[in-house]
Amino acid sequence: MALIGKKIGEFKADAYKNGEFIQITDKDLKGKWSAVVFYPADFTFVCPTELEDLAEHYEQFKAEGCEVYSVSTDTHFVHKAWHDTSDRIKKIKFAMIGDPTGKLSREFEVMIEEEGLALRGSFIINPEGKIVAYEVHDLGIGREASELLRKLQAAKFVEEHGEVCPAKWHPGDEAIKPTIDLVGKL
Repeated sequence: MALIGKKIGEFKADAYKNGEFIQITDKDLKGKWSAVVFYPADFTFVCPTELEDLAEHYEQFKAEGCEVYSVSTDTHFVHKAWHDTSDRIKKIKFAMIGDPTGKLSREFEVMIEEEGLALRGSFIINPEGKIVAYEVHDLGIGREASELLRKLQAAKFVEEHGEVCPAKWHPGDEAIKPTIDLVGKL
């Protein structure tokens, strides 16, 4: 079943962010745009490349009014240890949420039960707390932060303007006003 339009349920999770342990709840995702990015595990191979890319785009997400949260089934303690030892992960300024029980991974339907790991899932959540876009990858396929950013920008544009964004749309490009006159003309 598709997750589009699903409202995020209540949750409370420990996270590591900027040298501190903090708590993140579902309330933190409401009232602003959010990007929740699941990855399988700390101290692995593809994950640090993805998170480094996300860290390098973090200011662009913030400029769009979007907070970024990374999530794995590791604990917030493991996130801190990884942050302290990896040059790539030291670049991260967003919250790294620990999901050792898998509650969040199950909520977003990315949990691999047999392995206790999350698939690579990227979710864009609107200010009302509803999923408006998502993409889930197998463990070996890395994602690109610029594409997640583009999807965020498109989701915001659609919500603000009521127009739709064609393939390869970027801010400033022409959007489409869906009308009966366009049916069969594109």
